[in-house]
Amino acid sequence: MPSPQATLFDLNDPVSERLLREMNPWWQGLGVPNLQPVRRWAYESLLRGLNSQLAPVVVLRGPRQVGKSTLQAQVIDELLRQGVDPRHILRVQFDDVKPLHRREQPILEVVWWYADHVLGAPLGSLGRQPVYLFLDEVQNLRDWAPQLKHLVDLQPVRAMVTGSSALRIEAGRDSLAGRIHTLELGPLLLREIIELRGLGQIPAYHPPNGLGPLKDKDFWLGLREFGERHQALRDQAFTLFSGRGGYPVAHKAADEPWERVADQLVETVVRRAIQHDLRMGSRGVKRDENLLEEVFRLACRYVGQSPKQALYLDEIRQALDANVGWQRVLQYLKFLDGALLVRLIDPLELRLKKRKSPAKLVLSDHSLRAAWLQESVPIDPAGLDAAPHLAVLAGRIAESVVGQFFKSIVNLDLAYFPERGAEPEVDYVLTVGEQRIPVEVKYRRRIEHADTRGLRAFIEKSHYNAPFGLLVTLGDSAASDDPRIVSLPLASLLLMR
Repeated sequence: MPSPQATLFDLNDPVSERLLREMNPWWQGLGVPNLQPVRRWAYESLLRGLNSQLAPVVVLRGPRQVGKSTLQAQVIDELLRQGVDPRHILRVQFDDVKPLHRREQPILEVVWWYADHVLGAPLGSLGRQPVYLFLDEVQNLRDWAPQLKHLVDLQPVRAMVTGSSALRIEAGRDSLAGRIHTLELGPLLLREIIELRGLGQIPAYHPPNGLGPLKDKDFWLGLREFGERHQALRDQAFTLFSGRGGYPVAHKAADEPWERVADQLVETVVRRAIQHDLRMGSRGVKRDENLLEEVFRLACRYVGQSPKQALYLDEIRQALDANVGWQRVLQYLKFLDGALLVRLIDPLELRLKKRKSPAKLVLSDHSLRAAWLQESVPIDPAGLDAAPHLAVLAGRIAESVVGQFFKSIVNLDLAYFPERGAEPEVDYVLTVGEQRIPVEVKYRRRIEHADTRGLRAFIEKSHYNAPFGLLVTLGDSAASDDPRIVSLPLASLLLMR
């Protein structure tokens, strides 16, 4: 006998039912459509997470168009190959089923319908055979986390959830405490560009198995040697990354001119987040799409920097001819951070010295800057040699690339150290346990002794507990004779994962 909830869903929304059946063709004995052959780094971690007894929910967060839905399809295909009953797999792409956004409990209602019309039995009657739920782009659903908690607490359910809003995904962690394992998927890693372009393969120097090794200086010395060992492929991929960034579409459509790829990125990544996710925010909050676009433009323009409030306000008032307050600008910066388009890196606060410093701006990928501002800046050595007048801007973009790389590592504490009195600025500070690792980006051919002043000053303060520091450079040549400083090129750093 169908549940009353399922009947209500069935009668009121037949379009959604048809869409759900089309999203799950394996119920009719068909395979997974449009399956991509190249698997991103998170694939193995997702499979392990679904089969782990530690947590029943695996969350994959990341900006739009980085391959989250593709990974879901690949994991589903693998489960089917392992012999999982096709009827025990439910996938819902919530962006494609708009009527469900209006339901009070959309996840529960879909699962109730699924139990009645596909399984033909309550979930609890399945014994030890789990049901796998794949829920795509859940961040705009009301109360998604409490609904999922209800299911995994009471039913034999394992779930993989994706979302392109870090803020709204993180908001679900409290409800799912002890039941959730989170991964963050950004644009392509350098070794993934190598594989996607068919250039070869490079293994991960540091598979996703904890942050402990980062505290060892030999880890970073080994990474430098690893990059040198794979120099030919590394440099080939880094040149491609320099020109087209790390979004998969830019490399799948390698024959398309950059201008067309840029239009696609603007439409499907930036405007999709601005126009769609902005509308799905809290009710009653006035939202200004033009203001959000202007704030994003400023983030692109001042990438790798930490602009003060006055700069934001002066430029926005001139551009929009409107009197906009700082709290509103800050709200929109946080929205872009939540959408994982811009990452806000906070200053390091030590010993209760609460000095208010502005956040440093980092982009999810430098290709978004090139597409939005219609201004391409090379960061590969050969490209910079041909355009030396862009060296300063390339350094800012390289600093942003480093920030995004570290920021996307879940549970790694990342900050920057602003100039304080006699203490010089340090671009980034990694905190692993009680140890800190200062990171300075000096993106030019020739490094002077004065360029490492910030690193040396930070290391020499014993209370910062930083036994060594990292100097990220343009080329492979050793950039410092200080034994406490490990220098490595940006291209090699990007091979860490």
